[in-house]
Amino acid sequence: MDRVLYVAMTGAKYALQAQQHNNNNLANLNTPGFRADLLSAQSAAVHGPGHPSRTYAQISTVSSDLRQGAMLTTSRDLDVAINGDGWIAVQAPDGSEAYSRRGDLRINAAGLLENGAGQMVLGNAGPIAIPPADQLEIGNDGTISIVPLGQGANTLAVVDRIRLVNPEPAELVKGEDGLFRLRDGAPAAPDASVQISSGVLESSNVNSVDALVKMINNARSYETYVKMITTTKQNDEASSRLLRSGG
Repeated sequence: MDRVLYVAMTGAKYALQAQQHNNNNLANLNTPGFRADLLSAQSAAVHGPGHPSRTYAQISTVSSDLRQGAMLTTSRDLDVAINGDGWIAVQAPDGSEAYSRRGDLRINAAGLLENGAGQMVLGNAGPIAIPPADQLEIGNDGTISIVPLGQGANTLAVVDRIRLVNPEPAELVKGEDGLFRLRDGAPAAPDASVQISSGVLESSNVNSVDALVKMINNARSYETYVKMITTTKQNDEASSRLLRSGG
């Protein structure tokens, strides 16, 4: 009887975890550059005294869908999108270097370049500071040029260059803050081959229809496992009554 409980209990737990990841994907449907979470599970035997007849489910991998999202033209100078593979280096909340595809950039009150999530964009020597300017341009290689305040339109000054990297996908891991890092924690080397376009934003790669279907399937799976647990309890109670009456 307890074998049914193991299957139902761990199945319900996995269905709930899958629902949480799927709901997170749906919540970030409109987040620029967001990469959908992927979840997979496998059966695992329960180790311990007795016969190895108890099996439960466990999460085997939590990875990300690295396919590129749709490109949306915004014509805004500070909106950028990476063409093909590559990442924008940003400063994580803990101060470490991390990577994102989010390109809705802005200049904060301190004059530092950051993305829409408030993460500072990194350049050649740390966060990028933007002086007051009449015009700002971001080149295909990430070079940031400005027309200084009060200067002529033909006076361009290079401020910094956005740090663009392109590590192997297998080396990347997604943190709880939604940012990617190398598995060994080391910073990735800049890659001059990474190109960006300005006036364009990359949308989330979450498929809304697929996510909604998964949400329904996960909810139904959870309900099925809970019913199995309830039925098992009822069968156990009925068996106990029969044994008592037979005594």
